[in-house]
Amino acid sequence: MTVEKHPGYRRAFGGEGMTVGVGFPLSDAEESPPPVDEELRLAQHAEELGYDALWARDVPLYWPKFGDRGQSYEPWPWLGHMAAHTEHIALGTASVVLPLRHPLHVATSAATVDRLSDGRLLMGIATGDRDPEFAAFDVDRADRGALFRESVETLRTVWKGEFPETTFERGELSGELDPIPKPEYGTIPLLPTGNARQTVEWIGEHGDGWLFYHLPDETLESYLEEWRVAAGEKPYAMAVRTELADDPTAAPEPRHQGYRAGIEWFREYFQKLQTLGVDHVLAGPSCDDGPQAALTRFAEGVVDEL
Repeated sequence: MTVEKHPGYRRAFGGEGMTVGVGFPLSDAEESPPPVDEELRLAQHAEELGYDALWARDVPLYWPKFGDRGQSYEPWPWLGHMAAHTEHIALGTASVVLPLRHPLHVATSAATVDRLSDGRLLMGIATGDRDPEFAAFDVDRADRGALFRESVETLRTVWKGEFPETTFERGELSGELDPIPKPEYGTIPLLPTGNARQTVEWIGEHGDGWLFYHLPDETLESYLEEWRVAAGEKPYAMAVRTELADDPTAAPEPRHQGYRAGIEWFREYFQKLQTLGVDHVLAGPSCDDGPQAALTRFAEGVVDEL
């Protein structure tokens, strides 16, 4: 079955305009792990407001020097819990660190979440960027690009057929065993994140889309041009920090991976992204009035205008 029939893919990438998702943690709680009930309530609120995807981080081990803990919970049970309490919104990983995970565990865990969500899982996939994790998992950091490619090939192989035969760095299947379950719709969309130690041509051929970080406008335009040459109409998604100023007319101030600005500027900026050909944005709405207000203001002031 083609990826275009996958419900999560159709929700995030199947429309005519650009779609918008949000990433966990949705609450502004500083403690880790964040309060589950509050995260669930905000996830349901985001779905009611019309956001198209909820994205979960994969942070196997906390490294204080790096700072980011993601939503602290393992992405598979976390997204399975969210699947049980939402109906239509896509559920994404941003992104699973493939070199640190056995590909057969990834295949069966992802397929489980995909089935529990009736085919709503999107998989951002990455090579990892926290150096101490590689030693902790006994993985040579220099091998991460090759392990990433091999994992993608293994996932495709075990999802598409029963009792597959394949050999990979960490094992082999000789046709006697069948990784189960299989994805609800025959496959799960894979979106390499960043450069993933690969060429754009490889990502365009082997990925179902490209998930990238925030880029300056001129750089973004050049990346989009290169992507369309390599991948045709496959979707381009990006992450943008969206910190809302109290003044709706406030000019933008750069922040890590995005901006602090008034809602009017963000409305124009997101319309520009849509015009440039961005297909999906993983936004991070925040404001001084709290996460629920930020989700609501951004949905009504930006998302509804796309």
